[in-house]
Amino acid sequence: MYRISRIKPTDKLSAVSAKKQWDSIAKPLGSFGMLEEFIQKIASVQRTYDIDISKRAVVIMCADNGVVCEGVTQTGSEITALSAVSIAEGHSNINALADVYSADVISIDIGINHDIENRNIINRKIAYGTNNITVSPAMTINQAEKAICTGIDIVQDLKNKGFKIIVAGEMGIGNTTTSSAVSSVLLNMPVEEVTGRGAGLTTDGLERKISAIKRAIAFNRPDKDNPLEVLAKVGGFDIAGMVGLFLGGAVYNIPVIIDGVISAVAAFIAYRMNALCVEYMLAGHVSDEPADIKLLESMGLKAVINAGLRLGEGTGGIMLLPLLDGAVSLYRNAHRFDEIGMERYVELK
Repeated sequence: MYRISRIKPTDKLSAVSAKKQWDSIAKPLGSFGMLEEFIQKIASVQRTYDIDISKRAVVIMCADNGVVCEGVTQTGSEITALSAVSIAEGHSNINALADVYSADVISIDIGINHDIENRNIINRKIAYGTNNITVSPAMTINQAEKAICTGIDIVQDLKNKGFKIIVAGEMGIGNTTTSSAVSSVLLNMPVEEVTGRGAGLTTDGLERKISAIKRAIAFNRPDKDNPLEVLAKVGGFDIAGMVGLFLGGAVYNIPVIIDGVISAVAAFIAYRMNALCVEYMLAGHVSDEPADIKLLESMGLKAVINAGLRLGEGTGGIMLLPLLDGAVSLYRNAHRFDEIGMERYVELK
């Protein structure tokens, strides 16, 4: 955890250089909108205007949540392990997209509730799932810290292997319940306003979910000013691992893309632990879950994509990559004012 104190601001001079590069292209100033800003942000993270996002990874944190026993999901916990194996073997939703967008997919067992014999799954299991948050803290503080450090270690390993950008994804039945619980506490908002239907709950199911979250918060009484305590009491190992990814991106100078609401919850916890790490985050999309937009706005972030995506597994986050690829191509290869003898546009104020 000591590495969190080593986080430094990104290099704003590199962002300035990137903006100059954009402004030299023969087009109206700022006309590629938020994508120009994202390229500038990546430049500031990588500390060079000559950015590189060619080697990319999607890290999927897989874990089970004890609160599933409260009837808050459509499916049982066994789906977590089945999906983790499918992801590891290259057959899941995220793999289909990653094949198109040239990204490696990494499946991490950070808390699945039983052992999985599969050489493609990286075993970083903290425990066999969390406790039922309605009657117990999800995990100990020590377990939460260990899970966060696991995420940071994964970023360090990816950095050493030459990866340039990471998508933070997850797989864990019941994790929209834990993410809503964390959101309610940290945003200081009523449970009903931050809780959605997840993978598709009925109205009765949604009511059970809201009830479970309220009971969890009442039982655990997490301190909204202590994000680590909130994570440990009502969060999940998948969320904790992604917290580590976002903090690790800031430690090791790698931009990390936020997926949907569960990823955004992890990003928000990281932000609350060290506000500088938001300078290393990119919001891929905003999902249909009601907490998502509130979390992003609280960090001062905007998402490029608003398409009602809610599949998980990093599938929304990875959709930012082709947009960034297009922006990088324009940034590097488009004709310049000086090259074609065209008078430069000027900024209108």
